[in-house]
Amino acid sequence: MTSATSTPTANPSNVAQSPTPSRPAPQPRSAYRVFRPITTRWADNDVYGHVNNVVYYSWFDTAVNAHLIEQGVLDIHAGGTIGLVIETQCNYFAPLAFPQTVEAGIRVAKLGSSSVRYEVGLFAQGEPLTAAAGHFIHVYVDRETRRPVPVPEALRKVLQELLVAG
Repeated sequence: MTSATSTPTANPSNVAQSPTPSRPAPQPRSAYRVFRPITTRWADNDVYGHVNNVVYYSWFDTAVNAHLIEQGVLDIHAGGTIGLVIETQCNYFAPLAFPQTVEAGIRVAKLGSSSVRYEVGLFAQGEPLTAAAGHFIHVYVDRETRRPVPVPEALRKVLQELLVAG
C-alpha cells in the first residue's frame, strides 16, 4: 500500500528512456556452416540445475578456436598473430544441463581487414533450434606488439568458408 508520504518513483519526464531491443529468435541449424560437439561437465551446472550463463562464453571461444586449430590456421603457442576478443554477447532461449551433449554451430557474419565477427549457436544434441546464440568479435593483432594486423591469408581463406550473407 502506498501513501502520499511514500518515496516517489522516478519521473518518466526526466529519466532518459531507451528503446527496448527486440529479442532475437532461436536460429535453425541451417544458419550455421560447421558444427562441433561439446561435452558438458557436472561443474557446468549451477544451483538452479542448468548450465551457468558464463559457461556459454567459454563454449563460444572453445568451438571457434578448436575449429581454427584443426584447420591449421591457429597456433596458440607460437603463432605471430592472435585474436583478441573486443566484444561478446549471448541470448538464451532454452536451458542446457549436464549430462547433455551440446552442438556448437559456427558462422562468420563479418570479415574485415583485421577483425572478424563470429556467431555461435548452441544446440542441445539433435534439436533443430538454438538453445542459445551469440557472437564475439576478434581483432587480430601481432602477438608481441598487440597492434592490429591484417587477418593472415590462410586464416582469411578458412573464415571465408564460414561467411554467411547478411
